[in-house]
Parts: sequence; C-alpha cells; structure tokens
Amino acid sequence: MEHVSEREAEVLAALGARMSNAQIARRLHISVRTVESHVSSLLRKYGVPDRWALAELAGSGVRDLGRVAGLPVSGTTFVGRDAERAALLAALEEARLVTLLGPGGVGKTRLAAVVAGDAAALFPSGGAFVDLVPVRAGFAARAVATALGVTEGSHQPLEEAVAARLGTGRSLLVLDNCEHLADEAAALAGRVLAACPGTRVLVTSRERLGVPGERCVPVAPLSLGSDAERLFRDRALAADPGFAAEPEVVAELCARLDGMPLAIELAAARAASLGATGLLAALEDALRLLSGGRGGPERHRSLGAVLSWSHDLLADEERALFRRLGVFAGAFDIDAAASVGGDGAGADRAGVADLLGRLVDKSLVVHVRGRVGRWRLLETVRAFALARLADAGEEDGTRARHLRWAAAAASAAEGRLGDPGWRDDFDAMAADLRAALASSPRPDEATYRLASALAHLTFARRNLLESFAHHRTAAALARDPGSAARELRAGAGCAHVSTTSNQHVFDLLLEAAERARSAGDERGRAIDLARAVETACRFPEAFEARVPRERLSGLLAEASAAGRDGDPEVAARVAVARAWLAGPGEGVPDAGLATAAVAAARAAGDPVLTSSALCAAGTAALRAGRLREANRITRERLRLLASMDRDDPYCAPEVCNTYGRACIYAIMAGDLRGGMAAARAGMEDDLLRDTHITAGRLVQPLALTGRFRDAIGHGERMWDRWERAGRPAPRWMLASVCATALACGMSGDRERAALWRARVARAADGPAAAVAFVDARLALHDGSFDDAEPLVREAFAAGTPLDPYLAYARAAGAELAVAAGLPGAAELLAEADPLAEENRWAAACLARARGRLSGDAGGLARAAESWDALGAEAERDCTRELLARP
Repeated sequence: MEHVSEREAEVLAALGARMSNAQIARRLHISVRTVESHVSSLLRKYGVPDRWALAELAGSGVRDLGRVAGLPVSGTTFVGRDAERAALLAALEEARLVTLLGPGGVGKTRLAAVVAGDAAALFPSGGAFVDLVPVRAGFAARAVATALGVTEGSHQPLEEAVAARLGTGRSLLVLDNCEHLADEAAALAGRVLAACPGTRVLVTSRERLGVPGERCVPVAPLSLGSDAERLFRDRALAADPGFAAEPEVVAELCARLDGMPLAIELAAARAASLGATGLLAALEDALRLLSGGRGGPERHRSLGAVLSWSHDLLADEERALFRRLGVFAGAFDIDAAASVGGDGAGADRAGVADLLGRLVDKSLVVHVRGRVGRWRLLETVRAFALARLADAGEEDGTRARHLRWAAAAASAAEGRLGDPGWRDDFDAMAADLRAALASSPRPDEATYRLASALAHLTFARRNLLESFAHHRTAAALARDPGSAARELRAGAGCAHVSTTSNQHVFDLLLEAAERARSAGDERGRAIDLARAVETACRFPEAFEARVPRERLSGLLAEASAAGRDGDPEVAARVAVARAWLAGPGEGVPDAGLATAAVAAARAAGDPVLTSSALCAAGTAALRAGRLREANRITRERLRLLASMDRDDPYCAPEVCNTYGRACIYAIMAGDLRGGMAAARAGMEDDLLRDTHITAGRLVQPLALTGRFRDAIGHGERMWDRWERAGRPAPRWMLASVCATALACGMSGDRERAALWRARVARAADGPAAAVAFVDARLALHDGSFDDAEPLVREAFAAGTPLDPYLAYARAAGAELAVAAGLPGAAELLAEADPLAEENRWAAACLARARGRLSGDAGGLARAAESWDALGAEAERDCTRELLARP
C-alpha cells in the first residue's frame, strides 16, 4: 500500500475543511495545478470516487490505506476462534459473498470485525463495516453510504453513489446483523456484487440471504475445555484482578452457559461480587427457573437466564434506566440518556452518568468511545430491555420522552449546521431520529418539529430523497396551513434535484399555494403559483405530460391578482413566469420580458430569484444566436452562487441549473477557461458531486484545451460510472464521449481512440456536430486526407443552430478542406465565419486556416496568440509547428 506524503496529508486535511482547490493553493502556497495533482493522487490511493469522499475520510482523521470505515474497536481482547478466523479468511478469498450464520449472542459481530481487520491487506481499496441493528426498513443503502462517506448528488441515486465509491478495486463491505432486513440486504448485496467486481461482501445474520454464490460459514458457541474458559477468565480478571477459581468450577460455569460468548461475559462481570462458587450457584437457580431440563429448542436458554438473573441483581434505579434505554435504536449520549431515563433513573446528568457506568461494569451497556462519548445496548440485550419495559407498563411514556428528546435534539442540530463535527453527530443519532418519527403514535407538535428538522438535516447531509419524504410528512403533520405551505415549498426544491420528474415540483408548488390561501397568505400564494408556471415553462422536458398553456395562463393570472400589493418579490416572480410563458416556443422565453424580469429581480434583492431571471435572459440570448452574451449572463449567475445557502432546498434548483448551463454556454462561446472553471466548481459542490454527469462536463474543456491525459481519465470515470448505473446512455453524453475520443486521437493512443470511437457510435443516434467535429479534427491532426471530402461534407451538414458543437464542426471542416487542398475551401471559410463571431475557438481555428491557405505567417502568429489566450495549448503548439515549417 502506498504512503501518503506530508503534503498530501495537508491537502487531505484542507479537503476535510471543505476548501476549494483555489483556497487550498492559497493556504499552502502552491499552484492550483499542484493541488489538483495531489487530489488525484489521494483519490487513487484511497480508492474513493471524489473529493467529498476524501473530505469524509479527512473528517474522521484517517490516513491509512485499506481502511475499513466503521470497524468496531473493542476495549477487550479477542479470545479463541482460530479455526473460524482461518476458515473465514479462506472463504473471502474464494467467494464474493460470505455469510456468518449463528444465533444472537454467539459472537458473529466480533468475529466479523476481527476478520475484517485481518483481511485489510487483501482489500487495498478499503471498505466499510455497517451495523444494521439500528437501521429501519428502506434505509440499508443509506447506512452503507453513510459508512462509506458518500451521499446523493443531484439526480444520482444512492445505490449509484455506493457503487462508484466501491468501484472496481478490491473492497470489503461488511453488513452486520441483517436478519431484520434480510430481503433488503440481499438485494443490496446483489447490486453491489454486480456493479463492483472487486468487492467482497461479508454478512452476519441468523439466516442466509439466499443470493446466488453465497458461502455460509456457521458460527458455533465457543468450544468447551478451551476457548470458553479462556474467555471467562479474561473477563472475570477484568472485573476483579484478584479473581481466582478452580478450573473445574470455571469449566462447569461455561458448560452451563453453553459456551455462548455473551452469556459468559455477562456472568463474568458478576464474578467480582459473587466469586466463582457463588456465581455457579446463582446460575443453577436461574436456569432451573427458566426451564426444567436441558436440550431441545431451548439449547441457548442460558443467555436468557443470565440476562434475567443479571437484571434481577440490579438496583431499582439501575433497572429503570436499563429498560428505558431499550428504546434507543442506536448509540446515545449522556443527555439523551438523561432525557429518556426520566425520574426513575434520575434526570440529572451526573446521576445518569453514574448509573451508566454501573451498567457498563455489568456488561449490560457498551461504552462507545469517540469524540463524543456514547453508549449502546447490544441487539440481544436491547430486545430483553424492551421486554422488561413492556412488562413495567412504561413503553408509551418512555417512547413519548424519546420523541420529545428526538425533536429537541434535531432542532439543536439544525442550529449547528456548518459547525465542525455536525455531520458525525447527526449520523450518530439519525437512526433514533428516524425511529422516533416512525413510531410516533399520533401527530402532535413534537412530531411535526421532528419531521421538519429531520427534513432540513437530511437535505444538508445530502440525503435528498429522504429529505423530500420528510418534508411531505412534515406538511401532513403541520398544525396550521402556513407551516404546511413552507414544508411543501422546501419539498419542491428537494424534488427538483432528487427526482427525474418536475411534475412533482409543479404539483407541490400548487399544493403550497392552496395551503397559503387557506392561511390567508396571498403573497405566498402568488409566489407559489408563479414558480409553478415558471417550472412548467422553463423545464418542459422534465414533465411526463405537457401542462396546457391555457392552464398556465390561468395560474399566472391568479398569481398576478393575488400579488397586487406592490411587493417587489411577487412582482419579480410574476415577471419571470410571464417571460417564460410568453416566449415564441417551448422552453424559450420572450427576450424583452426577460430583460424586464431581470430588472425586477434585481430590485427584489433575492439572489435565487435574480438567477432565475438571468436564466431567462441568457436563454433568450442563446436562442437569438448571441452566444457570448449568453455566456456572460451565465457567468453572472455563477457569481451569485456564493450568496446562496447550500443547506436550503429553495436554492438547490438554481445551483444545479447554473453549473450545467455555465458549462454548456461556455463551450458554445468557445470560452474554454470559463467552461473548465464551471465544470470544476460543479464537481466540487457537494450538491452535484463528482458523478458521471459532472465528470462528463469536465472532459470537454480538458480535451479542447489539450489536457488530453486528464480528459481521458475523466472520460473513463464517466463511462465506468454510467455503465455501473446500468442505464441507457443519455443524449448529453455524446459530446463528452466525442471529447474523450478526440483526446485519445490527439495524444496518439490509437487503440484507445478506436475504443472510444466505437463508444461514440453507441451514444450517437444519428448525425451530430460533435461527431463531425472530432472526425474532421483527427483527420487534420493525422494528415489523413483520403476521406477529407466526405468528412468536410458531414461537418457542414450535421448539427442544428443550437448544437453546442456546430461552430467547432464548421471551423474544423473548413480547415480540413484547406489542408487537403479541396476546391471551394475559401468559400467554406466564408460560410463558417458567422459562427466564429460568437465562438472564440472557431475564430482561432478559421484564422489558422486562412493563414494556411494564404501562407500568411502573420496570420498564423495571430492565431497562435488566440489559442494561447484560450488556454488551448495543443492547438497553439500545432499552430507554432506550422509557423516553423519552411
């Protein structure tokens, strides 16, 4: 495994602080290119897909390669199991899915954790150990993603993010305690194994998953006469350093406990107070009470007997706290224990801390050490505690306190968004927040506050689909229509970036408008209606069925009537919607009304609103052929992003749309540096992340500026992630696939160029300007002019006026005609000229072509300067080579 240098460690720490490459460069006094190199090296060494996964690793203080995230660290020694460890390691070498089978308390989790540590060298890409005990149905993939340090990006399903993180390298995924999620865990394991050929999955469960190729390894109780007695003595000495007992007594104790590790640990914890002989007598009584005989289906009744006996020995206040702690699905801190423990356990922190310490000493509660001290109950122990809670008739009251704690804790976490460590704190209690919300017996204020806070927190944590669901829940729970309207508006923002259909956005905004009307909020209603109209007109391609224009006109009329109080935000929202609705075609705004909308939006002072108005103006400019103006307007939208709250779903649609438009418009205008900057910024924004979409955007300016190696690398990542997603190639990928093919051909990698040219054929569904551009430019680069005439013909025939690569195809085709000496080359140059007025790359290309045609050295020199200004290094060098020829 490769070493992480000190400089790389500094970059990793800066990534953990969510710094951009430019910020890191300034802090470390190095160039941005050097930062990029270090980030690429770290991505390769850690085997993670993007800078956000690196940031998660940095936040946990990790530097070691091959790390299995979330691997439990025990404060006690691991005893025995030598044969099982060897067998399990061998199984992981031979099978991709291995399941440890055994009853609760037999030691599956501990064995899996030890073997995962043993096997680290086999899995240089690392992995994750995922405890599924606190995980509710539907959240298994979320738990895996959290352990791996990945989140959803815009329109990137969680399973895709998980597959991208595990990648093709050798990784280990441990799914611990799967029995209550058997079907879900089986489906998840199947998807991972199919998408990630280098990944092994290790499962612990009371039953097999039933996935093809599964290798099952039974876990039996510890062998008597050896490991069982060693474990008992080790734990007894930990409880009482002076412990001593005759071997025969210890052997009898372990035999009565059936060699069950958890039962042995619970009994050994009492050795200090009872001694070995007293412990044996007490166990005999407990077993006699539980069952009159040995064997049969009660083979492991000893564990229940030890739990009952150990519980009965507790003081009243210890029993009260213990049973109430059973409501916690996951780990809890001291404040949570005090809040839920109630009067019977002592509500003050000091008293609860003392009681927790006593329960830890008796092995009924586990202390989880970390930045914040937390405690938890093992699965079997928690089930016992919940049964005692029901017996005491305290379940309803304790769950009510659990709900109130969850609502307060979630609200407090909202106030800490952005603080160091808030993500770790949220992840630690997220399972309990979800459980408290799901188990709430009736809607009340606490339930609403929890749903609302959880929606906000999960959005900030980039659990986008979950946030969307919580906002819908909060809207249903809201006690007043005004609160419901706020939740629906936020839900609309989530839906825009997490679902594939903007029909959800449209419907939610209309529902919000209706709730606002019920609340007497005409201002809110006007804004909601106007935003619904804008959504339908601005993003028509994301609707299953077009919304009739008559309906949209009626909704806008309602918005105008509801907002007649002169409010500047209402006026601007209506103006933006009107500009989109009044346009000459679908998705095309009216240019004059768009300009007026921008002025109104600036007066309102909302950067999100201003960005949406500028989008209308930029789209109108683009449709009119004013590509440079459209690019300039979109650069202004990029500058507005700094003032938008990334934790507010209201801002999310503009953030995502701005980055996408900025990349496309910059390419169309030949602004390669601008396209590069926008693509990199989009990849660094955790709302979009480094996905196949964002990687594809970066490929294009990288290829056009001559950074061929980087372009090929990002192209490979884009293609790999798209294939891993298992979806048909979208039309937008064609330009990026073509750009990768261009980079391969221009760098002389003929074998890889052929592979990518075949991929171009897969992605294209007919003639396209991007394909024609690549073919013409590579023919020019190779000096291969035999097919120049049909390639030039294709370059001037393919594409539409709004095709991003139309100008590139025409310019490259015209230069190919010049280089090949085709008749009519001068006329082709003139035909391409109008497009070059709006595209700087095409202008430089045509200038070079004219210099070649006329032999004008001055013209070639000016072309070289133009290429240099664009940052197109390969084209500049090509032009200088022409100048150097005699």
